[in-house]
Amino acid sequence: MMKVTIIGGHGKVALLAAAELAKRGDTVTSVIRNPDHVAEIAATGATALVLDIENASAAEMAEAFKGADAIVWSAGAGGGSPERTYAVDRDAAIRSMIAAELAGIARYVMVSFLTASTEHLVPLDDPFYPYMAAKIAADEHLRASTLDYTILGPGVLTLDGPTGLLDPAPDLASDTLTSRSNTALAIVAALDQPASIGKTINFTDGTVPVAEVVAGA
Repeated sequence: MMKVTIIGGHGKVALLAAAELAKRGDTVTSVIRNPDHVAEIAATGATALVLDIENASAAEMAEAFKGADAIVWSAGAGGGSPERTYAVDRDAAIRSMIAAELAGIARYVMVSFLTASTEHLVPLDDPFYPYMAAKIAADEHLRASTLDYTILGPGVLTLDGPTGLLDPAPDLASDTLTSRSNTALAIVAALDQPASIGKTINFTDGTVPVAEVVAGA
């Protein structure tokens, strides 16, 4: 059994991952900003921890993370102003990595996205630029950290049900749809699989069992 802290616990992927982890007996703490969401967190079998990560310091996060075996970042600003996108998707994410190091928690799983690389970065005047730039910066910081990280890169997220099957080498010119349910399963598999440490695993819905994709990345 593991003690897992999920940041961004009220997000759709996070709720699904918390339920999967709790169902198998792991202890899950879901970090949320809005106390009105506590009941939804409890329904997954997780325990809610109310903390505004956008404004929390690394030291405050480290205190909240104490006792965890692993941290999962599944938070995001969800659009809106570029300033808030950078504040959450880049700055708060990086502070959470520093916090994990301060708290002595080595394992860290980042939910990123399929084309999070400078190779695919859109022009500066594209509305998607702040999100892409923020996530790329956070991923790069994670790769340079001392953490035992896994970066998960799902494609365009859907509400389809879980198939448990992924494509580990997606063709970006074709269908890049990825269900949130399968992404949640990938989080669980990454936490289970030491072979995923130090890897960036990009995927879409496909034909290969999730565990094999994560283990063989």
